[in-house]
Amino acid sequence: MNMVDLILTACLVANPGSCREEHLYFESNGLLMNCMFLAPREIAKWTQQHPKLRVKRWKCAFPDGSANI
Repeated sequence: MNMVDLILTACLVANPGSCREEHLYFESNGLLMNCMFLAPREIAKWTQQHPKLRVKRWKCAFPDGSANI
């Protein structure tokens, strides 16, 4: 099973300078393009579950070996 990491930079709505990274993992056929297509829907769901945070930017990458998936 290949995994892709959707990396979100999320900032507090009340303090936009306070940001952190969040990682969402997807099963993939080995292509980052799969993540690019799935990302907007997953970001919208994540945003609804975290109303005090706003996604400032996002990117897709292959997880490094240290990720606990």
